[in-house]
Amino acid sequence: MSTLALSARDSSTMLRRNLLHARRYPSLTLNLLLTPIMLLLLFVYIFGDALSAGITGGAPDRAAYIAYLVPGLLLMTVGSTVIGTAVSVSNDMTEGIIARFRTMAIHRGSVLVGHVVGSVLQSILSVVLVSAVAVAIGFRSTGATPLDWAAAFGLLVLFALALTWIAVGMGLVSPNAEAASNNAMPLILLPLLSSAFVPVDAMPGWFQPIASYQPFTPAIETLRGLLLGGEIGHNGWLAVAWCVGLAVLGYFWSTSKFNSDPR
Repeated sequence: MSTLALSARDSSTMLRRNLLHARRYPSLTLNLLLTPIMLLLLFVYIFGDALSAGITGGAPDRAAYIAYLVPGLLLMTVGSTVIGTAVSVSNDMTEGIIARFRTMAIHRGSVLVGHVVGSVLQSILSVVLVSAVAVAIGFRSTGATPLDWAAAFGLLVLFALALTWIAVGMGLVSPNAEAASNNAMPLILLPLLSSAFVPVDAMPGWFQPIASYQPFTPAIETLRGLLLGGEIGHNGWLAVAWCVGLAVLGYFWSTSKFNSDPR
């Protein structure tokens, strides 16, 4: 059997292991998933009228604000879900299972690949669940073609892959699960500082660069344009560049740390 075939076999085994862990201990995933759902309901039903009136400068329009809000919440869902990956990786590194794996005839990289693929699958499932809640409360994708839907799905997968590799690196450098969870908190906080809830040009002038020059804002604007049939402009290539850059950075950071860790 070739090296590539062995790597694929071991990676699929590690993927099954991680999915079994997620099925047996769903509380972490559910807790992380509840954050974007609660924010969705909070901003729609508590702040929706006020924010929609402020954005449009006219009468409150909750339906329009739901359409504006959902793309940002979908990406926030990805950020929330991958925090569980950082915790899971940290647990593996501190509970001795990695030392046991290293005594076995398995491909070294399969451990990380299993975490990454499992996390991306969980992120997409979480996005589907949040989307279902959004549709139930009134979200409708208007003007989107099948090609737009395919591009939106591809962006979500690419974004989940990028954030997952970053989360894996955070888990590897954390001394315990609690530290891993705290280190990964920016993946939830950054969407709060983006265009997820209000447009960037509605923010104070000194804060606009903070909201503009971060990975979530161009990804949110791209997803918003794809789902609502709007203009994407330069946000599309910026979002892809951020995703590729973070994925490459996370990959080399994670593999370097994993290979040099004595545990």
